[in-house]
Amino acid sequence: MSHEKKYDLAVAYRICPRISKNMAVYPEAKFNLSELCLKSFKKSLGSLKVKMSVLLDNCPDEYDALFLKYFNRKDLKLIKLNGIGNRATFGLQIETLANQNDAEFVYFAEDDYFFLPDQFAQMIEFAKRNPDAHFVTPYDHPDFYNRDIHRHKYEIRTYATHHWRAAASATLSFLTTKQTLEKTKNALNKYCNSMAPDYSVWLSITKYNVFSPLRIMKYLFSNRVYFVMIARAWIYCWRQILFGRRWKLWVPMPAIATHMVKNLLAPCVNWKERFESELA
Repeated sequence: MSHEKKYDLAVAYRICPRISKNMAVYPEAKFNLSELCLKSFKKSLGSLKVKMSVLLDNCPDEYDALFLKYFNRKDLKLIKLNGIGNRATFGLQIETLANQNDAEFVYFAEDDYFFLPDQFAQMIEFAKRNPDAHFVTPYDHPDFYNRDIHRHKYEIRTYATHHWRAAASATLSFLTTKQTLEKTKNALNKYCNSMAPDYSVWLSITKYNVFSPLRIMKYLFSNRVYFVMIARAWIYCWRQILFGRRWKLWVPMPAIATHMVKNLLAPCVNWKERFESELA
């Protein structure tokens, strides 16, 4: 990576005051949940030099102050938005990170993820040491263990304190490089421009399951949800499937972060204990 970059990481962090259902902590207080997650994110970054672009979608002024509490103003860019919504803010994340020149590594952040302290850098180091680590997500999704669509051959590697597994899909919280983002932004933008589901976009990028006629026919008759996931990948992202490169997505085991939905916490970590420690 270039030694001329001022920062180790550029982050586009999207946040809104609306709260999702079934949050593990602060189920009815989005601002408190947001601070808990942001505080954990800051601790996880450790000594990394980070440029933060914050997409504040219809957020009151107290959210501006929240980011100024945890990040230096000179490293912070606050972007006020008038309720443009989830898909549009993801598109703005792509644009922001693809056009910046502060760092080679970029991270797509969402406001309801809780991170473990001093572990974020492991994702960057893993990507540096593995040229085929094109995307890395910090979230070891429970679906990887209990959904048939994730039952496929995959690689496992070891680095530092984690095992790392190649995966078919992820959420929209992930690390990549500016160079990879520039090459994949057309595929990622399908989530914004064509209403493609995030899992279908990922299937087109990683190309798991999309070329398996037997699996597709199996799902047609046994699991329509999985069939629709693959079908939508073909409907919305067929150019990437047929003509695009296959990219690899990696997941740490155990997780470095978890989505805060109560029934979707990443396995193998005592999250309740971690939350209580931060709230004490």
